[in-house]
Amino acid sequence: MRNKKIKQTAVAAIVATSLFSASSISFASTSFQQVVDNARKDIKQASYSYNTPAQAGKLATSKELYPILNKAKANYQKARNEINKSNVKNKSALLKSLDELYAERVTKGLIPYIDAYNYADKYLTPIMKEIEAAEAGNDWEKIEKGYHKLSAQLKTRTAILYRFTGRDARHLLLTQYKDPANEVRNELMVPVTVYMKVKQAQALLTADKTEEANKVIETIQPLLDRLPSDKDLPAVKQLLEMVHALADHVDADFTLSVMHVNDTHGHVEKGPKRVTAVKEYRTLHPDALLVDAGDVLTGTLYFNEFKGQADVEMMNLMNYDVMTFGNHEFDLGSSPEGHKALKEFIEKSNFPFVSSNVDFSQDDLFNGLFNVKVSSDPKNGQIYSGIVKEINGQKVGIFGLTTAETEGISSPEKVKFTDYIKAAQTMVDEFEKQGINKVMAVTHIGYDDNPAVDNDLMLAAAVTGIDVIVGGHSHTQLDKPVIVNKDSKGVEKDPTVIVQAYQYSEFLGTLEVDFDKDGKVIAHEGALIPIKDQKDDEEALKLIEKYSTKVKEVESKEIGVTTDKDLENPRLSGDDSQSSVRKNETILGNIITDGMLAKAKKYDAKVIMALQNGGGIRSDIKAGPITVGDVITVLPFGNTLATMEISGADLKAAFEISFKSYPKENGGFLHVAGGKVEFDSSKPAGERVVSIKYFGADGKLVDVKDTETYVIATNAFTAKGGDSYDVFEKIYKAGKVTDLGLSDWENLREQFESLDKIPTEIEGRIVDVKK
Repeated sequence: MRNKKIKQTAVAAIVATSLFSASSISFASTSFQQVVDNARKDIKQASYSYNTPAQAGKLATSKELYPILNKAKANYQKARNEINKSNVKNKSALLKSLDELYAERVTKGLIPYIDAYNYADKYLTPIMKEIEAAEAGNDWEKIEKGYHKLSAQLKTRTAILYRFTGRDARHLLLTQYKDPANEVRNELMVPVTVYMKVKQAQALLTADKTEEANKVIETIQPLLDRLPSDKDLPAVKQLLEMVHALADHVDADFTLSVMHVNDTHGHVEKGPKRVTAVKEYRTLHPDALLVDAGDVLTGTLYFNEFKGQADVEMMNLMNYDVMTFGNHEFDLGSSPEGHKALKEFIEKSNFPFVSSNVDFSQDDLFNGLFNVKVSSDPKNGQIYSGIVKEINGQKVGIFGLTTAETEGISSPEKVKFTDYIKAAQTMVDEFEKQGINKVMAVTHIGYDDNPAVDNDLMLAAAVTGIDVIVGGHSHTQLDKPVIVNKDSKGVEKDPTVIVQAYQYSEFLGTLEVDFDKDGKVIAHEGALIPIKDQKDDEEALKLIEKYSTKVKEVESKEIGVTTDKDLENPRLSGDDSQSSVRKNETILGNIITDGMLAKAKKYDAKVIMALQNGGGIRSDIKAGPITVGDVITVLPFGNTLATMEISGADLKAAFEISFKSYPKENGGFLHVAGGKVEFDSSKPAGERVVSIKYFGADGKLVDVKDTETYVIATNAFTAKGGDSYDVFEKIYKAGKVTDLGLSDWENLREQFESLDKIPTEIEGRIVDVKK
């Protein structure tokens, strides 16, 4: 439409010129023609006056434009008067041409642009400055006032920014004024809502309407998780102080304090610092429970050598209260000794286990260890479907759940798993029969893991009566507790608080939950304490010494494989023409991905390809015998193997990310097994993938098709979107990733051990076809 109008204006100008040419105007008419020409020139200049600067990234101000507008107006009117007074032929055509040009360039261009600029500069800018000053002064009353003024402007008046012609100028106005205003409005939406509710609750408390105030405070709690950080909005800190001060006026009937960890995976070496962190927290919260959400076993040499005995001794030192089982607790089920190591782990523990959806009855090793009924007097070294802990005269029901994925990703053998939703509701109902209205689930099903199987978010929405979920399995770092206050149908429900503390003993999770007299959560506060700077506990250090000596010996132990040449892990040193693990295929990268592919296929035969991020490969291996320590140094992060369902189009998008920085390094550069990828580095980033092929059943390369769905393997870090793989992150959030929980360095060791000879050349798996 815009091009059509421009063409019409151009045609009109030609017509006008031809009219002058066709007329026999005397020399006296030259001044008449000059008046018209000047008017047309000034009208065009009116359009250029704001569009030309905009093309250079600058907004023309109304102060600069008013003289230009006034001149265009005056000369336009003067030209119209001259035309009307003249005896020139086709007078009406001349007037029409001039009017159309003025309408296009001034009426629809410069005038509404000035209006738009004035609106942005004289309305939006002052409000934004008002909010900025209020934020700097932590003045929430003024922040709220500014927020409402800004919202009203954005809702009712910003259409003025779209009414003028000129794409570049409009884009600049929107970018410099409306977009920042929208960003501020969106950032303040939740904080201002919280502030308004705080004021409402304060007013109710002043009026001695405590019960009504409590209800308002309950509605504040779910919003706290959606607040921006105090780094993004420093005034949030004072807002939270107001919320906490408000909560102090509300009498909780009972406060449950919990310390929690999950997915420690044999990282006993962090035990001495974690013991200190536990003792420090207990000093402030002497009645706090210490809970483990599973996967204590598997992942380091401490497990390989001692099968959980080092872990359980450290846990006993910390005085654990309860643990549930993770899938890796069942990893040894297919060994000749079956679950003997797990049985010994349980028997040695000075705490009970909870498990309501795991059936141990068919495995004789667990005879005498499993108790179906809920126990109010649980014994150490025993498994219960649920237990009751009495804290300060209040009873808390605790039960456990383990992911049904265990059957496919571990080796439970005769141990079976039942429906987690049914098991959970059965436990809640049983607690309620006993008059217990405070219930905590200790789960190893994943925070947002595969929804086709199980996860904590679905559990909280589906089961009525769970107040707290202490989770594991997905290795999720929940820096703040998450509240679920709607059921699976979207209907409001009593809140459920969900926590999880990442992995490998890197954090000690803490949680305080306030309950009212009816057992409803009315407030909560939680945090993750980094296990990093604490002083080592002396007793824990002595305990670990008897295990660490052996571990160090094993690290230096040869795995029985020798490489004739260095397995390099090259990095750039300022020269992009050099090879790098973060932009080129390497022998070591090929060996790693070959091992991933072979292992993944044992769990899912449909896996076609394996991918490893170059940034995760941290060291080379020198020529000679390879040791366990060499392998761990190559892959030191303790990553696990995961499989993913992915479309061909998304796989292509992922490889575009892999090649985006070439020839510079990219930590997300993907090493490949099971196929071949060609790219053209001469093309722009995002358009470089030429072809992706995988080896079919007949050993021949097959093109990946955009519309087909495939299964690939990668590490859990990459599968969750690490290294800016947003395409993988979306797939992970859609529940199409299965974490097999298999240690990356152990997979690499097995791959080395399976090779008759270590390769000495790359294979052309990743090829730049640039001409």
